[in-house]
This record gives sequence, C-alpha cells and structure tokens, in this order.
Amino acid sequence: MAKQRPKIGIAFGAGGVRGFAHVGVLKVLKAHNVPIDYVAGSSMGALVAGLYGVGQTPEAMEKFAKLFKRKYYLDYIVPKMGFVKGDKVLELIRILTKRKRIEDLQIPVAIIAADLLSGNKVVFREGDLAEAVRASISIPGIFVPVSYQDQLLVDGGVLERVPTSVVKEMGADIIIGIDVSYYKSEQKVATIYDVILLTIDIMGREIYKQQQSEKSLMIKPVVKQSNGLLFKDVDSIILAGEQATEQKMVQLKNMIANWKENDID
Repeated sequence: MAKQRPKIGIAFGAGGVRGFAHVGVLKVLKAHNVPIDYVAGSSMGALVAGLYGVGQTPEAMEKFAKLFKRKYYLDYIVPKMGFVKGDKVLELIRILTKRKRIEDLQIPVAIIAADLLSGNKVVFREGDLAEAVRASISIPGIFVPVSYQDQLLVDGGVLERVPTSVVKEMGADIIIGIDVSYYKSEQKVATIYDVILLTIDIMGREIYKQQQSEKSLMIKPVVKQSNGLLFKDVDSIILAGEQATEQKMVQLKNMIANWKENDID
C-alpha cells in the first residue's frame, strides 16, 4: 500500500547552548502541523531529541531552557580526561527523560556519539536514554568521556555535527537538518573552553559540507552567541530558531507536496 505522505525526520545538530534554537524550530513545525516521524541528535541536539522522544512539548522544553543554569550540571573535578565529571548532568537528564529506554520512546530516536578508541561513529537506537545522551554531550577536554562496552565515548558532533545520514538510515524521506554552529573569522578566544569549542565547530562545519543531500532541508538559525557553554540570552536563541524555520516553511511544504514515493536518491 502506497504511503499517503513522506516520512519526515529531524537531525538536531551540536552546538552547546545554541542548541536551544532547536526548541524554536519545533515550535514552528508544531504550529504548521508538520508531522515528525524520526529524530536524531548529536551533543545538545541529542538532549533535544531525547526530550522530544519522551513526549516533552516544545513549550515544556522552552520553560526548561529558561530555567537552565550551569550550576545544575557542572561538577568540576581535578582534570584528567575532562574538567567536568558529568554525574550531575546525567541525573538531570534522567529526570527530564523520565528514565526511559530509547526503544520505548514515542517515536524512533537515535543518539550519536563518537568512540575515541576506534574513531568510529556510535549510534544508540536502544538502551538507557540518559546514558546515551550523556555520552553524546561529552565535549572532548571538558566532559569526562563515557566508558561503554570497551569504547570511550565523546561528543557526537566530533564525527557528525548534524546527523542527517542517520535520519536517512532510519527511514526518513525528507530530512530537516538543524545546524546551530557558530563561526566567524575574527572572534575573541580567551579561555581553554573557547579553544576546544571553536575547534569542534570548525571541524564539524567542514565535515557537514560533505554530508548534505538534495533530500535535506537545512535550517541554520542565526545565533550570535559564540560561547556554547554560556547559558544566557536563551529567549533570543529560541527566537532565532523560530525565525529561521519560518523562512524555510514554504520550501518545506513544497518538498512535502511534491514528494513521490519512488523519488529516492
């Protein structure tokens, strides 16, 4: 039996606090009644994907974003493999994701991490959701990596900043990629955190250029905040997601209207 509409998947990209722009994207998609069949995320995008998968509404996510403070998730330690141990953020994620397993979520969800030992991408499609998200947000040098099945897992954005290829593999006919990276040629670099985050941003940007598909719709919110760990101006970040999505709605609706089931890459 022919499908009545294309399956739509969202790839939520990495970007620290700039990832709250994903909430603005979801608000607009909901307002336009755009169905979402699959979600995948790297780093901060993994958290948003997990929250959406357990049924958190964009409105609930917006309230959480405005209340979020670094003191809720940072547990500093003497540096060995990272400055932040990550136990506090793991427990916070457990609460927000209702202690769910990935395979039990309302829609298919994929969480992306990178294995430092093999250099391979790791895609979680089952297992403890909070643990998978904790692995995906492990920014190298800042968060202590997660040991999992003989692997040492770090931020999924290291290998796939915007995991469009994963969403395609999940079965999406139309893929919405959300890139919240930030880079400009002249900007202030003052701390080790700036160095680490900017390095990942540059690397991720170059990798993503090679991953885009004609079946993907790219949304790139204009978020001027360069520091991905500085939790401020959340309202403007969410608004940037809304504005960028509204600008793409005509194109998205045309892609949906013109989709044919046999029109594949």
